Amino acid sequence: MRLFKTALLAAALAMPLSQQALAATPDNLLVVAQNIDDIVAIDPAQAYEFSSGELVSNVYDRLVQYDAEDTTVLAAGLASEWQADADAKTITFTMRDGATFHSGNPVRAEDVVFSFSRVIKLNLTPAFILTQLGWTPENIGDMVTADGNQVILKYEGDFSPAFVLNVLAARPASIVDEKTVMEHEADGDMGNKWLNANSAGSGPFALSAYRPGELVRLTANANYFKGAPKVEGVIIRHVAEAATQQLLLQSGDVDMARNLTPDQIGGISADNLKVETYPQAAVHFLSFNQKVEALQPEAVWEAARYLVNYKGMTDSFLKGQMEIHQAFWPKGFPGSHDETPYTYDPEKAKQILADAGVETPIKVTLDVINSTPFTDMAQSLQAGFAEGGINFDIIPGTGSQVITKYRERSHEAMLLYWGPDFMDPHSNAKAFAYNRDNSDDNYQATTTWRNGWAVPAEMNDMTSAALSESDPDKRNEMYVELQKQVQAKSPIVIMLQATYQVAMDKKVNGYVNGATSDFVYYRLVTKN
Repeated sequence: MRLFKTALLAAALAMPLSQQALAATPDNLLVVAQNIDDIVAIDPAQAYEFSSGELVSNVYDRLVQYDAEDTTVLAAGLASEWQADADAKTITFTMRDGATFHSGNPVRAEDVVFSFSRVIKLNLTPAFILTQLGWTPENIGDMVTADGNQVILKYEGDFSPAFVLNVLAARPASIVDEKTVMEHEADGDMGNKWLNANSAGSGPFALSAYRPGELVRLTANANYFKGAPKVEGVIIRHVAEAATQQLLLQSGDVDMARNLTPDQIGGISADNLKVETYPQAAVHFLSFNQKVEALQPEAVWEAARYLVNYKGMTDSFLKGQMEIHQAFWPKGFPGSHDETPYTYDPEKAKQILADAGVETPIKVTLDVINSTPFTDMAQSLQAGFAEGGINFDIIPGTGSQVITKYRERSHEAMLLYWGPDFMDPHSNAKAFAYNRDNSDDNYQATTTWRNGWAVPAEMNDMTSAALSESDPDKRNEMYVELQKQVQAKSPIVIMLQATYQVAMDKKVNGYVNGATSDFVYYRLVTKN
């Protein structure tokens, strides 16, 4: 009967909303309404979007990982133990006994070697996280090797083993099943096309269905080494409109709505519903492409900081979802800079532009994701900047369209958000304060390169020095100074830090939503 009910629900979710009957979700299945149109790829060697990060974290494991029980503690994953050498250039990992992939294949040291090598050789968007360790297609065979049930990992660079472990806990360090992946290789792609529609992990859930822009279905892994998930499966239904998510939650057709507006959150009063709040590491920013001549004057950057109505947004439509934060490393983490010196002051902005001889009005296109709260933020920016003589023409698009345009450097102004690739301040410092080679053919997954900003040499040098600094206190001080410099003079205006509110049925417990999208876990969810 349970299987029959689950099958009926899956069939119902495949229908247009207008054809769905109102009915409670099965007890053994978590059903989520969420906007997932930002997904470009789900292969962990390529996945770089927020929603795809959640998917990867629930389907794959890493040698070491931040897990559902405590997302602030780096714990053993597929490695049961590890040891760094005295020179801090090699770490030896011992593989966990008995771990298996969803295929039934055992997780081997050779799978780790294959997974890391695959990321480096494919060299897709998130590969830079691992190449920080000095790995290249030419040397990866020597840098990561297998010896029985151990993986010997070498790295180059002046940084501590703790930094290396944080890199290895990041998304592209997910371990894939070599045998299964290579059975589906096509034209030398190392299974990339197949893994963008399927999965080959060992995590608490296996991917049983993926229809881009429509549906994700996860099935519980009964043999997971930390124990089977509490629910038998998770269905994530793509629902772009917040109002539709709200209706589905209120009618009982979904257990959780992930993208409600603050007004909708504030209006929830049903006895069977609740709202949970989760602090987030994502910072939201406005950036100006330096390939556009009108956006190159530093006076435009400075004036822009006084044309953002920070308080107007956080006191109204963003209330409960964001707080004012004007530095690239999020508040609440070591090394953050929490001062907020800029307020909405159009007269000051106009004076800055006038003093610099910048002629107004300036017409600028502003790309924005076509969903809440981004469209509301864009309208607020449009109104505020118009007061200073900068006129935004808003261009809405799906998440994948906007992000693809950003990666191509074909935008003018961009409203987006950024979360750390791994929990170390260098992750964001490299994104916001580093760009030694601004050439078009030197693609970098950073906001600096994507905005065509050739970062000053002094700032580049400081970013490199902070990475190698061994004294924790001094290192944090260096990152604070970097944030002050970016805050004062860059074409990237950091505005807000997210807090995330999720509405759900009161019977849902155990949902974990950590500070980044990589820390979203369904394994402990129960429906009581």
